[in-house]
Amino acid sequence: MLATSARLLSLLSLLQARPTWSGAALAERLEVDTRTIRRDVDRLRALGYPVHSTPGAGGGYRLGAGAEMPPLLLDEEEAVAVAVGLRTAASVGVTGIEETSLRALAKLEQVLPARLRRRVSAVGSATVLYPVSGPTVEAEVLSAIATACRDHERLRFRYSGHDGTRSRRLVEPHRLVHTGRRWYLVAWDAGREDWRTFRVDRIAHVPQADRRFVPREPPAADIAAYVARAVSSARDRHQARVLLHAPLALAARRVPHAYGTLEAIDGETCLLLTGSDWLGGLIAFIAEIGVDFEVLDPPELVDRVRLLAARLARASAAGAGTPPARREPAASGGAPS
Repeated sequence: MLATSARLLSLLSLLQARPTWSGAALAERLEVDTRTIRRDVDRLRALGYPVHSTPGAGGGYRLGAGAEMPPLLLDEEEAVAVAVGLRTAASVGVTGIEETSLRALAKLEQVLPARLRRRVSAVGSATVLYPVSGPTVEAEVLSAIATACRDHERLRFRYSGHDGTRSRRLVEPHRLVHTGRRWYLVAWDAGREDWRTFRVDRIAHVPQADRRFVPREPPAADIAAYVARAVSSARDRHQARVLLHAPLALAARRVPHAYGTLEAIDGETCLLLTGSDWLGGLIAFIAEIGVDFEVLDPPELVDRVRLLAARLARASAAGAGTPPARREPAASGGAPS
């Protein structure tokens, strides 16, 4: 009986892992014959799991969505991952989702085995969430946009630009991007005949679905990087191009998406696109990447790097007991330091 129960759990795990399995493939994975697979499927159905079967050469078994949730088959890592996701849902900037996520977590705990329930409860009792600040979005708005992205349906909505200008938009939605603080929609704007990035918290009310459309080629392969560039260009006064003397893989580990985007040049160098309102802070960020670099533009950033390099050289010489060299005049337009 114990072996049968263990096999049923293994069978259920396989059915959850991919949409369809042939009887022969399941029998091979569980090291039994197909007749045993049929009996085990019948046992799962008796327990409340909706296992559907299709006869024929191309048929097989698939796990459907049931009206009631039977006991879940989650290992410890999966259970903790779900618990953390639900516990921290309030930090994603979605209005009213905290209460909803806690209700979902309570339902989840009811169907977990006692051992996993204790692990999940420990995550909740030991977690303190940092309060979210800034604009939030309605869950219903996100759901409507996500559905339109999936179903390739145009959306109509009223939008407030960064300068407060209000407009009506008809768009072909492509993807939602969450940066950790904001939600953005990447979409083809039918009125502007170009790709646009919209802050979801500036969309008034729930967007209305329109007719279906044929998806276009997206504006970039990496949509997250595309949004990062769009946000930076709109937010930051100084836009910089920097040649990093490091392979793309190394630089990617040190440059977060929110702070810049990278493009490979060759096996040893890559291009960093970044921006800031403060040249001094921009220099510090680039230097702290920890690789040799060359600032390509803007010219004012090049000037500030030269000025700061000379100042640091004097400071290091003075610290070593070497008399400082003559001070050079400050570059025009430079911020006081």
